[in-house]
Amino acid sequence: MKIKMEKFGKMLISRPAGKEAYLAAQAYILPKKPEEIELDFSEVAVLGPSWADEFVTKLQKRYPNQLKITHINNASIKSTLDILQKK
Repeated sequence: MKIKMEKFGKMLISRPAGKEAYLAAQAYILPKKPEEIELDFSEVAVLGPSWADEFVTKLQKRYPNQLKITHINNASIKSTLDILQKK
């Protein structure tokens, strides 16, 4: 399953917005059975640590071996994901 992260906006920056996005994804997008999930950040301009903590970290916990993150060439996205890995 591929999730185009731009559906949540081009600037993903606040903790409340990340939490809301995660809850919406959980209700309407995420698979009920284990399968690979690709988060495609190709059209996202900014990814803030707070937003990513609420969305990406929760997905990593729920789908530990099925999560793949693509199109992380943007410095904002790359830095934020590096910060999360150091937690």
